[in-house]
Amino acid sequence: MSSQADEAAELTSDTVKAPTSSSPTDTDPTSGTIITVTVGATVPTGFELTAAEEVKEKIGVDARISKDRGRIYFPITTDKLFQVHLLRSVDNLFVVVAEYDHYQFKESKEETLNELQELASKLPWTNALEVWRLNKTLKKKKGHRKAGNATRAKSNAEPSEVPDAAAAANETKQDELPQVTSPDDDDAKAEVAPDSETCQQDLEDTAPEVKLIKFRVTCNRAGDNHSFSSNEAARDFGGAVQEFFQWKADMTKFDIEVLLNIHNDEVVIGIALTEESLHRRNISHFGPTTLRSTLCYGMLRLCKPQESDIILDPMCGTGAIPLEGAIEFSESFYVAGDNNDMAVNRTVNNICHIQKRRADKGSPSGLPIDTVQWDLSNLPVRTSSVDIIITDMPFGKRMGSRKKNWDLYPSCLREMARVCRPGSGKAVLLTQDKKCFAKAISRMGGLWRKLLTVWVNVGGLHAGVYLLRRTGAVFGQTPEDVHESRGRGDAQKDERDDKELCQRESNL
Repeated sequence: MSSQADEAAELTSDTVKAPTSSSPTDTDPTSGTIITVTVGATVPTGFELTAAEEVKEKIGVDARISKDRGRIYFPITTDKLFQVHLLRSVDNLFVVVAEYDHYQFKESKEETLNELQELASKLPWTNALEVWRLNKTLKKKKGHRKAGNATRAKSNAEPSEVPDAAAAANETKQDELPQVTSPDDDDAKAEVAPDSETCQQDLEDTAPEVKLIKFRVTCNRAGDNHSFSSNEAARDFGGAVQEFFQWKADMTKFDIEVLLNIHNDEVVIGIALTEESLHRRNISHFGPTTLRSTLCYGMLRLCKPQESDIILDPMCGTGAIPLEGAIEFSESFYVAGDNNDMAVNRTVNNICHIQKRRADKGSPSGLPIDTVQWDLSNLPVRTSSVDIIITDMPFGKRMGSRKKNWDLYPSCLREMARVCRPGSGKAVLLTQDKKCFAKAISRMGGLWRKLLTVWVNVGGLHAGVYLLRRTGAVFGQTPEDVHESRGRGDAQKDERDDKELCQRESNL
């Protein structure tokens, strides 16, 4: 069999440009030589720049932001592979097999799907599979995959018979392999298994003692100019991968997940390095509006916490934001509060979970965080004593209502302005109720200045992360807070007072 690099070169044609190599260092990965590959990462949409900054800061390489929002790519050598798992801003990681910046899809569906089938045998799989193997040694062994994965084979199990391109992966535990998945036309993920019964039976008849690698193909497709569906692309590409490697397709109990990412004319083929999203890392007790830890990290980086800063989350929910801050920016002190006793209990339970996990690892279990139940409009916090306020405000969907937000938002911003340090204090606030928030900010113009807005996707909702700076105005001496304090908690009374004042002025 010819080498995979040679086969990749043969892919160049008048319809498809040669892929961007994911392994510029041409070495034999089985020899232990350090190789360079491209790693891709999915990140919270809107925080791609933040993730790229973290990669530069922690790994020392420049990250490229994909045309497809929510993804970045960066090079890394195999001796530093462990560093990618230290990133706090990424949801999922994968090693790139090949990239096509301008893939020319055929006009007919049949021709395009045939081309995808042919593509599977021409890709340079070798280095990507070696990285997958090395990555397995870095991750903790888990007895069961969340989806119900069976216990994996022991490390001394015999490797399965796979083509030369997969030889690098034979040193690891190999059961059977996953199958093909793909999202439908509106980008929802769907899973399609290629027909594997005949192939599997043949392999079991010839070598019943060999454990087969199990695999799955996940296709993520975005764009309107495709003649095929995500399911069809996943099915046909996955069938070709199965035929090439002689792996077994399995939707849930898989060892390798092959990714087929299609965004308009950009195509990226990769192998997943994470079994489940890293955004669930801190939370064990979830609430109805629990934020992703990766999004919390992005919000924290916006306000740049400094040593000894007092950071307040007045609507903490399950404590996702202060927990992420206490772990990653541990030189600050965090106060988490909520008016809901169930939310406070969830936060306490999540803190205890992290402390126990750290203690089990032999690490210091203490966290610079405290939890309080309070009334948001009357915080038991000294005036001008907080450096940063960072919180997820109610959208008015799962929590609260749009109608209540018109009273809640101005009240929140006013009380936040009271406890925040004038001139230097900052606030990072997340909300999807953009119209209400914009009105509230305009009413509080003497107390807050908007510096930046980052548009993000939160559970399919288009939301904004707003970075505000506290003005130098002394609370209680601006027209905004003096006027609002008269009607605090009683908007109807405030309206009546205004009408009576206007009536008296007209009678004079």
